[in-house]
Amino acid sequence: MAKGSKSIFFCQNCGHEEAKWLGQCPACGEWNSFVEEKIGTGISKGSTVSARTVRDAVPVSLSKVSASDDVRIETEIRELDRVLGGGIVPGSLVLVGGDPGIGKSTLLLQVCQRLAKMKKILYISGEESQTQIKLRANRMGEFAENLLLLCETNLGIIRAVIEKETPELVIIDSIQTMYSEEVTSAPGSVSQVRESTNVFMQLAKGLCIPIFIVGHVTKEGTVAGPRVLEHMVDTVLYFEGDRHASYRILRAVKNRFGSTNEIGVFEMRQEGLKEVENPSEYMLSGKPENASGSVVACSMEGTRPILIEIQALVCKSNFGMPRRTAAGCDYNRVNLLMAVLEKRIGLPLSNYDAYVNIAGGIRMNEPAIDLGIVMALVSSYKNRPIDEKVIVFGEVGLSGEVRAVNMPEQRVAEAKKLGFETCVLPCVSQKMVKEIKGIKIVGVTTISDAMDFI
Repeated sequence: MAKGSKSIFFCQNCGHEEAKWLGQCPACGEWNSFVEEKIGTGISKGSTVSARTVRDAVPVSLSKVSASDDVRIETEIRELDRVLGGGIVPGSLVLVGGDPGIGKSTLLLQVCQRLAKMKKILYISGEESQTQIKLRANRMGEFAENLLLLCETNLGIIRAVIEKETPELVIIDSIQTMYSEEVTSAPGSVSQVRESTNVFMQLAKGLCIPIFIVGHVTKEGTVAGPRVLEHMVDTVLYFEGDRHASYRILRAVKNRFGSTNEIGVFEMRQEGLKEVENPSEYMLSGKPENASGSVVACSMEGTRPILIEIQALVCKSNFGMPRRTAAGCDYNRVNLLMAVLEKRIGLPLSNYDAYVNIAGGIRMNEPAIDLGIVMALVSSYKNRPIDEKVIVFGEVGLSGEVRAVNMPEQRVAEAKKLGFETCVLPCVSQKMVKEIKGIKIVGVTTISDAMDFI
């Protein structure tokens, strides 16, 4: 290495490098995101790659590489296994992000509790002492002897311990506390986070050890540090939900070994996170009786149908500018559907305030809940309650037509399982669910047809 160091400006949003400070990042367009950091001058021009390294780098034919889905490690937490795509893949690097206190460390400690019965696990903490981790573990129950604790932030020491102990699973809590002595910037900076993630990626791939990394999030809800951090890992999991509420939602926004459409639902209790096996029943608990502006709709999260309660409140506006609020669904989508109601049905909603909420705090953006939002708005406007045993779903177009949605059979089957007696759905989808008995199927082509029936 050449002597001395130089200053480089990094974009905190995407990790882009520049030799001087810029007001706007040319890569991602973010303003005032560059920070100055000291780095080494790098390898001298005369350096060469060793002969051993060249000898070890031998290309292999893809047809000769063996792979099997049976090598996944099941965590015995079915909601987590569902989000991961069936279990933990050996050699994978998983990033877990979420708000402070949402339950990231609690979930990973529960994973350690179940896997430590048969596998050697190393839990590395840079934020808590061994006593603090023990106090948290006492609330969960007994832990096997295979769970090893290490409270360290030095990347060199951590790498040596992992190579020496060769555990079968490693937990890093958190990546923002790790630092490398070869990087002169402070822990949590762009350079340190990127260097630490690169080291753990090499360890995971080289030793075939799955590594879970806990990442802090910014006020915007994204993982702190450069976006390149999410590009380097194999899977990115986000914990969603209000930290003061009892429910938690685990969602994969990136997964190289499975789908990103699946979610896991948990309930926070004193002894830790408990799986919610039937999210639909959980989301519909406490639904008001004979209340206008309330309707049950169905949304798909991957292969799982989830029944949700959509609430709407429409009241006369006292000002010239009506107020619109949407919680749990897209605000612009609500405005669009209200414009369709005013144009196609003739409801004078331009003089009314409108508030739309998805009960339970869950967020849904699927177009299949359009018909539910429309029916909730009409119910509140006319102050007429909708039958509690009726469920609706379907996409609404600008002409007021009700369009088809995917997987209607699973949606109707879930509604029947929870005791619903009538299902209002698009006519195009009605043909696919005729074989389901025990629930009345009503097909509609426009929102006018749905309003006439309901």
